[in-house]
Amino acid sequence: MTKGIFYLPPGANFATDLVTGLKGRLAGQPPEAIARVTLFLNTARMRREVELAFRQGGPTLLPKLRLITDLPDDPRLGVPPAVPPLRRRLELGQLVARLLDSQPDLAPRAGIFDLADSLAQLGEEMQGEGVSVETVAGLDVSGHSEHWARTRQFLSIIAPHLQDGNAPDAGLRQRLAVEAQMALWAADPPQDPVIVAGSTGSRGTTALLMQAVTRLPMGALVLPGFDADLPPEGWAALQDSLTAEDHPQYRYRRLADDLGLSPTDFQPWSGAAAPSPDRNRLISLSLRPAPVTDRWLAEGPHLPDLRGATAEMTLIEAPTPRSEALAIALVLRQAAEQGRTAAVITPDRTLARQVTAALDRWRLVPDDSAGRPLALSAPGRFLLHVADLFGARLTAERLLILLKHPLTASTGDRGAHLRLTRELELRLRRHGPVFPTAADILHWASAQDAPEAPAWGTFLARTLAVFVPETEQALPLSDHVHRHRDLAEALARGTHETGSGALWLKEAGEQALAVMQDLQAEAPHGGAMSATEYRDLFSAVLTQAEVREAAQSHPRIMLWGTVEARIQGADLVVLAGLNDGTWPQLPPPDPWLNRAMRKEAGLLLPERRVGLSAHDYQQAVAAPEVVLTRSVRDAEAECVPSRWLNRLMNLMSGLPEQHGPEALSLMRNRGGHWLALGAALEAPSLAQMADPRLAPAGRPAPQPPVAQRPRRLALTAIARLIRDPYAIYARHVLRLYPLDPLHPVADARDRGNAFHLILERFVRERPEDEALAAARARLLATAAEVLEAEVPFPAARALWLARFSRAANHVLTQDRKRGGAALLVESKGQITVPGHDFTLFGTPDRIDRLPDGRLHLIDYKSGTPPTKKQQDHYDKQLLLAAAMAERGGFAEIGPADVAEISYVGLGAGEKAVETEITPELTGSEWDKFVLLIERYHRRATGYTARRAVFEDRIEGDYDHLSRLGEWQMSDRAAPAPVGPEEGGA
Repeated sequence: MTKGIFYLPPGANFATDLVTGLKGRLAGQPPEAIARVTLFLNTARMRREVELAFRQGGPTLLPKLRLITDLPDDPRLGVPPAVPPLRRRLELGQLVARLLDSQPDLAPRAGIFDLADSLAQLGEEMQGEGVSVETVAGLDVSGHSEHWARTRQFLSIIAPHLQDGNAPDAGLRQRLAVEAQMALWAADPPQDPVIVAGSTGSRGTTALLMQAVTRLPMGALVLPGFDADLPPEGWAALQDSLTAEDHPQYRYRRLADDLGLSPTDFQPWSGAAAPSPDRNRLISLSLRPAPVTDRWLAEGPHLPDLRGATAEMTLIEAPTPRSEALAIALVLRQAAEQGRTAAVITPDRTLARQVTAALDRWRLVPDDSAGRPLALSAPGRFLLHVADLFGARLTAERLLILLKHPLTASTGDRGAHLRLTRELELRLRRHGPVFPTAADILHWASAQDAPEAPAWGTFLARTLAVFVPETEQALPLSDHVHRHRDLAEALARGTHETGSGALWLKEAGEQALAVMQDLQAEAPHGGAMSATEYRDLFSAVLTQAEVREAAQSHPRIMLWGTVEARIQGADLVVLAGLNDGTWPQLPPPDPWLNRAMRKEAGLLLPERRVGLSAHDYQQAVAAPEVVLTRSVRDAEAECVPSRWLNRLMNLMSGLPEQHGPEALSLMRNRGGHWLALGAALEAPSLAQMADPRLAPAGRPAPQPPVAQRPRRLALTAIARLIRDPYAIYARHVLRLYPLDPLHPVADARDRGNAFHLILERFVRERPEDEALAAARARLLATAAEVLEAEVPFPAARALWLARFSRAANHVLTQDRKRGGAALLVESKGQITVPGHDFTLFGTPDRIDRLPDGRLHLIDYKSGTPPTKKQQDHYDKQLLLAAAMAERGGFAEIGPADVAEISYVGLGAGEKAVETEITPELTGSEWDKFVLLIERYHRRATGYTARRAVFEDRIEGDYDHLSRLGEWQMSDRAAPAPVGPEEGGA
């Protein structure tokens, strides 16, 4: 076997062709010769594939298969154990926290552990690339902003901590192992073959090992995805890393330079040919470095007929990610039916999960190489929810999220727990409080009839007692972890005295427990932190963990990451998510070194990630059959095609002599077939379309029996009866009452209630002969007291107090304008409509007695007061209240004449809408009201949905019930009787 640098072309089955070439080179030698070969591989999956390739040839001895990353574990090299990654990040987190204490403008404290992660990655990169502390300290930052000077100073201080050989990180440990192995080889070079296969040398430490192997007597490299179609001028254009590192072949040019060779000196490993050499030529030309893209014009005409080169290529341009995932699932399903091996390669884990969900339609489970993020598993979400409670007030929303989680009270009677949770939710959403306490829960549980309620309430109250809002006082990390675990286990076991329920069961639970135990073990290195900082830390730690759950996956359907593109071996490869920003992914921001500083230090540029992704793309797109997929837009905006796909389409479109546009059209047509199948799969069948139950609903106008129609309505409900009768039907006939949102917010209703209570107290507590200045001071003091007592949201209190302060002068002006004295404040009145079994009731904000003995009715509006036209047609509240007062509807006053009604706005603009009242006006309004009630006491009158709403965009409480959206506001109502006939059962 000869030494040297060899390659396999893009699209080759790397494991199979590697083994075939190795056997061919050892042909004629004794069987044990292969056992003397040492084969360094880059991933565990590659090692499994190589083992499988050896076994498929029959019984044989195996070479020594080693992973490059396993070198540090060789006891001969004497490399000290690596510092656990979590410990290093906790130590760096403390250093970053001190940095932010001294320079708080550098970054928010919420980013401490993200900064620690990026700092740890920078340290590993420095170790891997052999960049010394002195190099970082000597960077010239004179031409950069002050920010980079500060970060350089910080890096100079902590860099020795990152490069301590006695306590190395994984990156430094790998480099120490490689250097030790090189020393052993230099002292005693192995005479047997040593081969590094499958690595591109993109990392400095790996490149160092590869260079050492080439110096061995029988050392060899086997490179994956080497582009032999790239001409010398193309290789020459890859000199400068600033302009060329994003090219898929840049790493091979750099490797050749380091070895003093030219890429043209690399030799084929075996006679294995690419599945489609013509396609490889097309892809190679499309990926030419930017400085030599003019070669498209020169070399493009020499390409063969592109219809043949792309005959096994399909392009799916889906309208949405959902349709993209469904089309991919259909492609995989057909491959499974045909007994072919299919792999989806994508860096987009969300898209991969969507494909998995789409395959579940046919009970197909793909073999996913990445597993599932622990944070998306049930134990992971549960632990995150518990962590979210630390350092914050317990809200009803957070409480119910925990109580409804499937792991809460997972020991014992889960049914009783869910029933009591439902009843508690109804209580909290209807009556509050927004921030429940242990005492609130105990009081509620004691009033329940269920025998399980007392014990359940006691368990919950005991747990809630922990959620007392804390100050930001720092506690040791071990205390936070201990409390977090104890609390999670207490919630999981429920009313039982011992155990942890199902929290730590199955693969996800075991992995979650391992994370908690690891965090507890390394807590002494985390120092002290606030509850908020612990929450951020735990979220960062959990997000990085993954879990592999046992599943009977399909043996021929696989989901791979981009690094596995070099393995190949699949009959069909789907390159999914080919949009810029997804593939290639955007380089993450580096808060420590900018691009120019990285180049000066000899570190990897952000384009390295792009170049690695480009190399993965070039290998994957060379598969025997390939499907390229992308979504035209995502949930937010239109997407830009991946730069490589864009280049390919542009090149093909510019080669009409080679039938490029026609070939591209054929690729799209093949993709359109799968999109059409997906659309047909999700479209309703003819039978479903004929089913009247699936027809769009018409605009409803239900006609309930007269006996079931409301006999009492408030003054404020009359406007709703006129504008949206369906809401009256739903609330007063069906008895459906809207619940408050699960996430309570300070809304307009709360503001109105608070403002009305302020004015009620202000009027009731008015002293005699109060001066204007004293009245204003008392009004604002009352506002502050009421808002503090009634509004639990600090931000809303501050905003509403400022708003009320601006309106105070306007309120006092209107208060004294007529010289009236308050007779009634928030006092209820009612009146029965003569000849009808119907009562109108209401509570005007204020009724004043004017000096002439007549009444003045006042209503305060925290929003915009209704105009006179709106009062004439819809907003009848004060007009009908005036009619009630004239007819003796307020017992404390008796029948009295009304002089005026006023709507006083409390918002911006200091508006007040005043209407003079005459007997003719109130008589007319009363007659209209009686006629309205008569109409709605007829069976033929329907309660039309949204009959005359003020604004179409305003959402009503019952719009979902009326199926708004299936009908439009321009549709005519469809009256329909509901309920029994008159006199029926």
